[in-house]
Amino acid sequence: MELSPEPCDFPRAWDDDSDLEPEPDPDAQAEAYVARVLSPLQPRATPPCAALLSTPAASTGAVEPRAAAKLPTVGRPGLLSLPPELLLEICAYLDARLVLHVLPRVCHALRDLLCDHVTWRLRARRRVRAPYPVVEEEDFDWPTACIELEHHLARWAEDGRRAEYFCLSDGHFASIDSVLLLQGGTLCLSGSRDRNVNLWDLRQLGEEPSQVLVKSLGTEKNSTHKGWVWSLAAQDHHVCSGSWDSTVKLWDMAADGQQFGEIKGKAAVLCLDYRPDILVAGTYDKKVTLYDPRAGPALLQNWRLHSGAVLALLADDRHIISGSEDRTLVVFDRRANRVRQRLQMDSYLLCMSYQEPQLWAGDNLGQLQVFANRTGCFQLVRSFNVGHRSHITGIKHSLGALYTTSIDKTIRVHVPTDPPWTICTRSHHSVLNGICAEGNVVVAASGGLSLEVWRLQA
Repeated sequence: MELSPEPCDFPRAWDDDSDLEPEPDPDAQAEAYVARVLSPLQPRATPPCAALLSTPAASTGAVEPRAAAKLPTVGRPGLLSLPPELLLEICAYLDARLVLHVLPRVCHALRDLLCDHVTWRLRARRRVRAPYPVVEEEDFDWPTACIELEHHLARWAEDGRRAEYFCLSDGHFASIDSVLLLQGGTLCLSGSRDRNVNLWDLRQLGEEPSQVLVKSLGTEKNSTHKGWVWSLAAQDHHVCSGSWDSTVKLWDMAADGQQFGEIKGKAAVLCLDYRPDILVAGTYDKKVTLYDPRAGPALLQNWRLHSGAVLALLADDRHIISGSEDRTLVVFDRRANRVRQRLQMDSYLLCMSYQEPQLWAGDNLGQLQVFANRTGCFQLVRSFNVGHRSHITGIKHSLGALYTTSIDKTIRVHVPTDPPWTICTRSHHSVLNGICAEGNVVVAASGGLSLEVWRLQA
């Protein structure tokens, strides 16, 4: 992969609408897009499990320096008379939340021992026995990461037998292409090729289907949109849906899902990201467009950053990152109002998940690509084969968990180590088009007209 910084005077590519073109048929355009971008791969040689692109993480067998905790001398035998190593061994059998939030309140000695980040680093790496994390920054939150790791491993223990599984198949009559969890995983939105956005109440799982499916959003007579619904995004209680009808509709979930805005664009909306101050849309006509959802919503800027359709994007307070069918990843600097980087890839990215400084992305070759944000510049540091045989269509990464879906009809549950440790695989009868995980719920969008739901142990 080549990394070439974009010149500072990169054109902002404001639209020139003087060359009017006939309006395309959204259904025909969508069918052609799916046939071109999401068609199954031809058989190919299996790539190596992990392509080394940077210096690997330190071996877990290495001895890590740590400051010895000073425990007070006591006059008679007791817990605090034990060596620190034995105290940590005892704590290893206790729940991580108890160790972090309760035991330090017992005395200063335990507080000093258990609030040491080296303690949690050793505990986490003992659990996974592999280099972790893939990208480590100086202030990495080891206690939180360790808690997430242990909960993730416990929830999917024994090949996921403890997870409750539900199939919600009575809501859509066409492929579901996008899914979004809200309010800690209690509510779910799904977008489908039947042109509807459905609202589900996951607190009613196990009850009658009519109690789980709340309604379809919108006041349209037959559907939410006039084209396939391809993308969903949320900010607090506000939600937006993007469609092949070239519109973005905004919904207020605090007002029973009432529509409070609509953006009429000029091309199919393939990806969205909703931030407190901006709404970003990636479209079929190779553009990234910026709106202010608080004012109208109002068009702020748009740029033609790619030579192909924009397939995936995300934003934070500093950057807008977009991946395209032209096999490039573009990093746009919001503050400088210019392209900061253009990375040429060997594949195109279909989905991304970002938790600074780690950007995880799935591509059309079934590979996971991991980028590190180094002071505003993104560097590809690792490439992984996690067992998918074709396009990775959905990814969700956090400190302690990693989920992927693919058109190879599988969902895979991993631990985000180097390389990822796959702890559970679920096969489906149809392609899987996306995934979302929040709270104790995981939901996958199925091309077989259903939502695949797993409710994990709290």
